[in-house]
Amino acid sequence: MTWNLHGTHACEGDLAELVGLRHKHFILKLVKGGVFHTHRGILRHDELIGMPWGSQVFSHNGSPFFLLQPPIGDVLRELPRNTQIIYPKELGFILVNMGIGPGQHVVEAGTGSGALTCAFAYIIGSEGRVTSYEVRPDMQNMARRNLDRLGLLDRVELKLQSIESGFDETGVDALFLDLPNPEDYIPQVRCALKSGGFFGSILPTANQVERLLIALRKNDFAFVEVCEIMLRYYKPEPQRFRPTDRMVAHTGYLIFGRPVIIDHSEASRLLLDEAGLVDAQQTPEELDLNHQYNGGTNGE
Repeated sequence: MTWNLHGTHACEGDLAELVGLRHKHFILKLVKGGVFHTHRGILRHDELIGMPWGSQVFSHNGSPFFLLQPPIGDVLRELPRNTQIIYPKELGFILVNMGIGPGQHVVEAGTGSGALTCAFAYIIGSEGRVTSYEVRPDMQNMARRNLDRLGLLDRVELKLQSIESGFDETGVDALFLDLPNPEDYIPQVRCALKSGGFFGSILPTANQVERLLIALRKNDFAFVEVCEIMLRYYKPEPQRFRPTDRMVAHTGYLIFGRPVIIDHSEASRLLLDEAGLVDAQQTPEELDLNHQYNGGTNGE
């Protein structure tokens, strides 16, 4: 059972979040007879089950907590990991910008600890499907445990294989690469992703982004966007409202694109410019030479 965000009271099997002093929080699955130990005291699950969400509860030594339903961002931050996960500020934008929704088939390469995999599986619902490729057995095993902990494993197919020779799937709705060299696999992405589908990737450095942009243009990906998301919190005090002392700044560049079908011999130069498929500063002669040098449409 995954975490339940619909009920009004805590039930057995729910994921619960205990938020205490200084915003210290703990996430646990409620089980009859369970006991939760913390340095701020002991809480018995049976005393939490049946309580309304939002209630104040106390450990055996009187330490106070609020009993809340955990948002997906907090759940993913708490997942066991040995690599840097994608931050919630990027996760939300990825899901919205790539049009991820119920019933879709989403493919990713670079499972890692499975944070993004969990987010995809959560959003696509019980009718959707996620296929995730990873070449490191230890990372895949960690992702499998994280998915199982959240009750999402039945929505995901984990594949222990390289994508160098391509994906097994075709016509998928969205495809995300969390790899250091995504530019090497754009032809494979093109074959797996449906025409007009959604592609996304995340990279930490500008030179990696440059190489990916070249590969996307060469393989007729239009409407390419590059952005970074910076998150700044503010003190929620009416009389002294101001920014907090720290902010979450650059954690990665997000790159998005859509594969389109182009007959370059008849394509409108204006439309190509607008879709970002050519450099607006290039002359038609330069465009034709570059296209011939790149090997023709879709790099063939």
